[in-house]
Order: sequence, then C-alpha cells, then structure tokens
Amino acid sequence: MCFNGLTTVNVELTSRCNKDCWMCGRRKVDREYPKLAMQYGDMDFALVKSIARQLPSGIVLQLHNNGESLLYPRFKEAVKLFNRQIRCIDTNGKLIVEKAGDIIGNLDTLTVSTFENDEEANEQYKLIKDFLKIKGNKKPNVIIRCLGKMSLERYKKLNCIIATRILHSPMGSFKYKKNPTVPEIGICLDLLSHIVIRRDGKVSICVRFDPHGLGIIGDCVTTPLADIWNGHKRKEWLSYHIEGKRRKVPLCSFCEFWGVPTGT
Repeated sequence: MCFNGLTTVNVELTSRCNKDCWMCGRRKVDREYPKLAMQYGDMDFALVKSIARQLPSGIVLQLHNNGESLLYPRFKEAVKLFNRQIRCIDTNGKLIVEKAGDIIGNLDTLTVSTFENDEEANEQYKLIKDFLKIKGNKKPNVIIRCLGKMSLERYKKLNCIIATRILHSPMGSFKYKKNPTVPEIGICLDLLSHIVIRRDGKVSICVRFDPHGLGIIGDCVTTPLADIWNGHKRKEWLSYHIEGKRRKVPLCSFCEFWGVPTGT
C-alpha cells in the first residue's frame, strides 16, 4: 500500500515537558481533571526506528506533539533516522542553547513558540538570540510562532520568519479569539494530509488536544502505518467530511479548526 495524500507526520518522541504554560490543555488536565492526566514518557527507540523505515521520502516530519522533543534522551540519533524527510520541531526554546550541538546541521526548520503573558518571555528571547548567534548561517531555518496578542517588534529584529496564531481554549481547538479560517472545499486539510504518532504508538488524525483519544485510528506497534492510513476508520471519517457531516467524527464534533492556521 502507499501513502497517497500524506504530506505531514508528527512523531511524539516524548510527551514530557519542562514548561508550565497557562494556556496549555495538558496542564489544565493535570490540575483539574486528574482522572484524564496523561502518562508522560518517551517513545521506545525501537519504535522510532520502525516508524523511520516505514515513512515515505519528502514529507514533512515534525518530531513533536504534546511534549518538548529536546527532552528526548536520544534526540540526535532519532533525527538522523529521518534523513529522507524534511525534519522539523516546535520547541519552547528552553534547551535550544544547551542542545545546540544536536540541533544545528541536523534539523531543517526549528519553530520556537512564544505566547501572550508568558512570565519567561524575556529569558526565552535571550535564548533565541544566543542560539541564532551560535548557529550562524547553518541550518535549521528558525521560525518564531507568536500565539495571541503580542508585540512583535523585538522578534522582527531577529530576521526570522514570524508566524502569528490566534489562541483557543486550553481544552481543545474551540472558543477561538476570532473565527478560524475554513477552506473553500469544506474539508479539514489535516484529515486529508496529516497523521500523528503518539509516543506509545497510537496513531491519530491530527495534533488537536485529545485527552480522551477520540481521534485515534490505529496503533503502529501492531499495524503497519500504510494500513492505518488506508484503513476503514480514516476513510469513513474522511467521507463524513466530504459529505459535510464532520460532526459525525468524534474528535471533529466539537473542533473548530479546519487545518488552516489563522494569524492574529
């Protein structure tokens, strides 16, 4: 089988994180819904190798999901396994200087997420500046993702791409500050082209916050990724989107995101 239409895969090397963000759903779950609390940990390296063997060349490979990927003990080794893909991470930036040797020359893009009212914003900004000085003209290309209402002036001085994003509820992609963009075809672009592999091997349709596992379509520990991508559940859910019935898909029923990032 093939991966027709697949453009992007998120591989969650770790679900552990070293930052306590006020707008993070997982932190809200930890505090207010302990019965739903995630079992934080790292992906088994044998599973990372299995995934790398299966994925097609040329797609975007994002080595993160809910966790901070630079915490993964074998990060550099994991990145090198995916030398046929476009390798990217999204990070809170805390470890970019400490782990500069693992990052520089190995990743293609690195996105640092910033957000409104972050008490650690000044410390983060200094780390970004220091990392850029160490990196020089070498890869990765650095992108600054700015969530919510923020002043962009000092980030513009870094000469990086700036990607602004609207904020949503900590518990999922709803209650946006303004209406998210809807594609003209009326089908979520994530469902058309994207899968996420959680650190335990469970495969989901997207990166939306999903503590109940409503978006899971398979388990790559026991099933080849191509079989999951071409499987009945994903095909059924895609058909609902095509028919304008996305609310019949459990995770999509309360999601307001359509796979099109919306700027502030």
